[in-house]
Amino acid sequence: MGEIKLLDCTLRDGGYINDWNFGHDNLVSVFERLVDAGVDIIEVGFLDDRREFDINRSIMPNTDSVGKIFGELDRKQAMVVGMIDYGTCALSNISPAKDSFLDGIRVIFKKHLREQAMEYCGELKKLGYKVFAQLVSVTSYDDDEMLDLVRLANHYKPYAVSMVDTYGLMHQNNLLHYFKLLDDNLDPEIGLGYHAHNNFQMGYANCIAMLSNKIERTMVVDGTIYGMGKSAGNAPIELIAMHMNHALGKDYRISQMLEAIDSNIIQFYTPAAWGYNMFYYLAASNDCHPNYVSYLMEKRTLSVKSINEILGKLEGEKKLLYDKNYIEALYVDYEKNEINDEEDRLALGELLRGKNILVLGPGATMESDTVKKKILRYVEEEHPTVISINYIPKSLRPDYVFLSNSKRYLQLASKLSRTSQTIIATSNLTETTTGAFAYRLNYGSLIDLNTEIIDNSLVMLLKALISIGVDKVQLAGFDGYSLRASNYVQANMEYDFIKKKVGYLNAYVTEFLESVKDQLTVEFLTKSHYEE
Repeated sequence: MGEIKLLDCTLRDGGYINDWNFGHDNLVSVFERLVDAGVDIIEVGFLDDRREFDINRSIMPNTDSVGKIFGELDRKQAMVVGMIDYGTCALSNISPAKDSFLDGIRVIFKKHLREQAMEYCGELKKLGYKVFAQLVSVTSYDDDEMLDLVRLANHYKPYAVSMVDTYGLMHQNNLLHYFKLLDDNLDPEIGLGYHAHNNFQMGYANCIAMLSNKIERTMVVDGTIYGMGKSAGNAPIELIAMHMNHALGKDYRISQMLEAIDSNIIQFYTPAAWGYNMFYYLAASNDCHPNYVSYLMEKRTLSVKSINEILGKLEGEKKLLYDKNYIEALYVDYEKNEINDEEDRLALGELLRGKNILVLGPGATMESDTVKKKILRYVEEEHPTVISINYIPKSLRPDYVFLSNSKRYLQLASKLSRTSQTIIATSNLTETTTGAFAYRLNYGSLIDLNTEIIDNSLVMLLKALISIGVDKVQLAGFDGYSLRASNYVQANMEYDFIKKKVGYLNAYVTEFLESVKDQLTVEFLTKSHYEE
């Protein structure tokens, strides 16, 4: 049976959490504790010539920088390695291994770059390094592509080839499929490694599954202290070491790893936590790049069900190669849900044309007693037809509720079912079993594809009112946006992106109101940034 080696990559993969700014004392302490724990291979950080040298950070422009941080430390039995994301560190920044603190270099690369990356690995090997070929997003390889990678590896003969489960998609069946394909075809002197991410909480279990194989070649299993790492985090090295001690007769000193958690790592957990959560589950369950999930969740207009359905429309290579224009097109196409709304528009026109219309928004000022009294007095004196947008005020019952946002609709669903509101909904919404939409308007005709936020609810309603012949409205509760703690009557209605886009959001609505002033007279019953 071949050797089994435990590799720690906390100082490299963990650096995604804190921009590699562990602080010099922590870098030294973590390294020394891993050495004392008996970890076989320690990855001390990234080599990236786009970054300046900083003694506090484990991302370094060249191999000489590694020596400046770690060169005085005793590595004892440990192999010391760094990592290069192929294309980010020129060979001119790599000193020969005999002049470097590093014993090895791991090179990560996407499959379409495998020819060039493996040639680069060959050049690093000529410099005397043990070279690891790290197959980014290994689940994107089909069998023919993997066999082509094997062909390249057998030519350049790296120290090891590692399966990198970049997005945490692997279960034991596909892990063992790739494992067997590589083990059966790689030259015997090439080691086989595995780097887990924990989106499905499978990292530790998959490591155990891999380690249960009895093979003749070297095996390398990665972990990080406390699972620290990008996205859902990594397989915790203290758990892998515990298993290897119990099942494989190893003697890793886990107490040193636990001391590192307490003394060096836990401080980074609170401000930027990693680990299993729904966000990374959605990405992994749809076999897709996490940025697709964040893009859709940041819309704050979609239910989780809708997000899942849109992610299910991702196809082919696009799944793992993030393309903002592609996901935007899928989002728009999903939300359009084109319908023929002619009858509903005619009916609404008969009901609302010529009426005094008051439109209520969920601005924070709606909680003000002064504003409440002003609105109630206006309603008592003027008897307007009241339409509220994606919200139901506490102080009065609107005649209609306009819904254009799936997430807001789900938040209001139980209240809507109890109060039997008359609902005007856009076609991107799906009725719940307890609710019914009295009128449905075509979403695609109301959005604005020429702006960054395509589905501003106030703009959408005003467009609809113009189309049915309404020529005047009063607005209340449309405060516009500011840097206040919350711009809404309820804090959970706040959008994450608002504070970054206050000026843009206010300008967009203001410009829209100016553009339609010949068709629609808009008066503000309450103060608004849209008037400024």
